[in-house]
Amino acid sequence: MSNLVWFRNDLRVTDNHSLKAACDKEGDVIGVYCFDPAFYQESDFGFDIDFKLPFSKTGKYRAQFIIEAVDDLNKQLQNHGIPLLVFHKSPAQVFPDLIKEYEVQHIFLQKEWTRDEVRQEEKLGEALEAAGLKDQVKGQRVYDQFLFHPDDVPFENFNQIPKVFTEFRKKCEKQSEVRDLVNIDDYKQELPEVEETKLPTLNDLGLEDFEKDHRSAFPWKGGATAAWERLDHYFWDTKKLQYYKKTRNGLVGTDYSSKFSAWLAVGAISAREIYWEVKHFEKEVKKNQDTYWLIFELIWRDFFKYVSLKHESDIFQLGGILKTDYEWKSNERELSKWMNGETHERFVNANMKELAATGFMSNRGRQNVASYWSMHKEQDWRIGAAYFEHILIDYDVHSNYGNWMYNSGVGNDPRNRTFNIKSQADRYDGDGKFQNLWLQEELF
Repeated sequence: MSNLVWFRNDLRVTDNHSLKAACDKEGDVIGVYCFDPAFYQESDFGFDIDFKLPFSKTGKYRAQFIIEAVDDLNKQLQNHGIPLLVFHKSPAQVFPDLIKEYEVQHIFLQKEWTRDEVRQEEKLGEALEAAGLKDQVKGQRVYDQFLFHPDDVPFENFNQIPKVFTEFRKKCEKQSEVRDLVNIDDYKQELPEVEETKLPTLNDLGLEDFEKDHRSAFPWKGGATAAWERLDHYFWDTKKLQYYKKTRNGLVGTDYSSKFSAWLAVGAISAREIYWEVKHFEKEVKKNQDTYWLIFELIWRDFFKYVSLKHESDIFQLGGILKTDYEWKSNERELSKWMNGETHERFVNANMKELAATGFMSNRGRQNVASYWSMHKEQDWRIGAAYFEHILIDYDVHSNYGNWMYNSGVGNDPRNRTFNIKSQADRYDGDGKFQNLWLQEELF
């Protein structure tokens, strides 16, 4: 008898409730990760446009980061005698055979609720039913990607989630608590005999190899090991955390912000782990507005997840959660110019060139290029969001679509702001250092 842990966006051993529950259950524990081809195909959110989007769902930067994270997860699991089976197939293709071969009775997984993840589970359910296995296996899903667990927030149901972040934050800070961490430190099993599998390469996933750009503000690898090395550097080695709020709008270098978002997105580290480490830092080093501001950003991340729980598929609709009827455009030439950093705004160009070369962009840059695309050019905001889904190392479905709605006047910002790009460039890149770094070719 075996228990399968289906890893998706929870690629860690520490503070992983699905893994903990499986280890507490009788039977061998086996991990599974699927590089589902459906997540590497063309974007398919049903855009009403007359041209084909020139990018897939998952691009090379995020794919490489995921490969590295899964590799690191495999090494961490081996310390507990837990094998990780890796497939370049959909769960619907591989799980029926795994269930039969290893006499699986329970599948433990992190609960997801957005379209692609739900569709993936539905196809698996259909495959299990077709194989006559649906009644044999019980799925156990847990919410495990929040700072404040859904059972602990001060709202009776998701429909009561406030429209405005500030109200959400204040209520959660006053009435909710962050849960303690869980671990499997004492768990060690005899390594079960399982089939040998291997990680796919970028080429296997239909993507091209690349070398990291030396200018990147995000030069790190995927995986929990790298995540904790980064945290130790930012908190304890340099103590940059105590200046976080003052520097977080920076544009150049690795330490102007924490850069935790990519590891959070794939679950290589949990929001709870970061929270409790901040609390430890505040006790041992310093507690100030800067240390609080990192927690503030983790609450923002939670907010967008609750927004998607409340509004479901509306976060992917043209009118957004406000169901606003704007006259959006969709011009292939404008998309090419924006993606390649060939607009009339140097600040937008520099940020887009950084993104194309590295898969990363600062928070300040993201707000400006999104405002330019949707508010200045009045282009379909979902196309911009789909490109970010493709290109960003730290893509998270809730934060990505939540932020794009927010910046496009169809989300949770009651002010419906449009950024003054030149003013933003003067304020945050007054000496032109960032623009010169990424627009070097324009200097000659």
